[in-house]
Amino acid sequence: MMPDNIIKITVSTDENHVPTDIVWSAEGEDSEERTSKAMSLAMWDDKDGRLMNMDLWTKNMSVEEMRHFVCQTMMTLADTFERSTSDKPHAEALRGFTRELAKRIGVMKDDDSDKVKKADSSPQ
Repeated sequence: MMPDNIIKITVSTDENHVPTDIVWSAEGEDSEERTSKAMSLAMWDDKDGRLMNMDLWTKNMSVEEMRHFVCQTMMTLADTFERSTSDKPHAEALRGFTRELAKRIGVMKDDDSDKVKKADSSPQ
């Protein structure tokens, strides 16, 4: 049996419950705590057959950073979709949509197709 892995996320908030700090760590070789300005956690609820999600960002995250975060998250989602379903045509459609969105919101220019970089994710 494989050992359990623990991922710890600590969210500090102000008096209005707005996140001020997001700190996370995971067991393993590099278990030091890391700070983050935003997170998007999505889990499939097997019992209810629906998505459960938590999207948080700190009050010091800029709109420009959020634009990059959303586009990179969408590119990563396209990668996850392709790896989990082997449906490359629809994963490419999602990537194409994300590139177009990134151009429209100023994350990348027409000739800057490498600017929307994929997030660092390990294949499953």
